[in-house]
Amino acid sequence: MVKKVERVRRPTLSVGNADGIAAEHGFVLLEIICVVAIIALLAAIILPIMSRGTSRARLEAFAYQTAALLKADRNAAIRRRTQVRTQINAPARLIGSGGTGRQLQLPDDVTLDAMLASRCGDQPAGTAVIFFATGMSCGGVVALTRPGAGYQIRVNWLTGGVEVVPINLP
Repeated sequence: MVKKVERVRRPTLSVGNADGIAAEHGFVLLEIICVVAIIALLAAIILPIMSRGTSRARLEAFAYQTAALLKADRNAAIRRRTQVRTQINAPARLIGSGGTGRQLQLPDDVTLDAMLASRCGDQPAGTAVIFFATGMSCGGVVALTRPGAGYQIRVNWLTGGVEVVPINLP
């Protein structure tokens, strides 16, 4: 005689098996570590590709700061009734005000070029824009460039006026 074995039914919940409930409550620490490692790997690949140089907006801000420094020196020359020199040190990327003593240091990726008069009146100018008590100046052009963008700050020799002009670079 063959005896039939009756299956034993285990009690179950309506949402699933009682044995698997503990594993479905949340993420395992190993899963979280894997996700963080993938994010770190992607960041290590993407961040060096992104440019950390001076943005176009930041370059424009430097151009307007330079123009403001030149205008302040012109106003100081008129107010004091004397000459005021704005020093332009292209290799050091430094612009120094003769009226206020303020200096503007440009970042390493910004190129500073200056086209200035070699002589101004009876004195050598070379590395400076000289403003006179009348508001006139020796004039000149200061160019701030970085790859893909640039600005010229132009100083009119007759009026001493200062204007900022964008440069189209390839």
